[in-house]
Amino acid sequence: MNTPEASQASGAAAVRLRDPGPGELGWVVQRHGALYAAAHGWNAEFEGLVARVVADFAEDHDPYLERLWIAELDGRPAGSVMCVRHEGAPGTARLRLLLVEPDRRGRGIGTLLVSTAVAFARSVGYRELVLWTDDVLTDAHGLCLRAGFTLVAERPHRSYGASLTGQDWRLPLQDGSRR
Repeated sequence: MNTPEASQASGAAAVRLRDPGPGELGWVVQRHGALYAAAHGWNAEFEGLVARVVADFAEDHDPYLERLWIAELDGRPAGSVMCVRHEGAPGTARLRLLLVEPDRRGRGIGTLLVSTAVAFARSVGYRELVLWTDDVLTDAHGLCLRAGFTLVAERPHRSYGASLTGQDWRLPLQDGSRR
């Protein structure tokens, strides 16, 4: 994936967004599994889902229409986000695997990740960007609201060893996109 890197000054340190390096797809899986288990008590079912999403991306993604970014701060991964095609919904992209390390939050990393994914989706011609998440992920909700996403549906479900409320968020990217 030969694409430009993005960066943002954050106090004395700069956040750099870049493509994943060797071993960092595994880092995305491991950090999601560990952080969501610690924060929400989610079981290995969630880590398995993340592993499938990452494996599908690694094996079969279109580098012109799909991206995965690693946020780096002080020479270490600090977060990630993915923008991929929404299978079965032409013209729609999915925001996936948004994560910021807990000790790196409050530095604009989440905002940079989401705004980069939105700008990328818009630049390659997607009409809409969607996110499926859960109600307990309130930090992600704030980032999505600030980026212009709208909550369009909620449904209770039992996943990852917990009772949750799933949420569908949408962001029209072009005039005439449905809300």
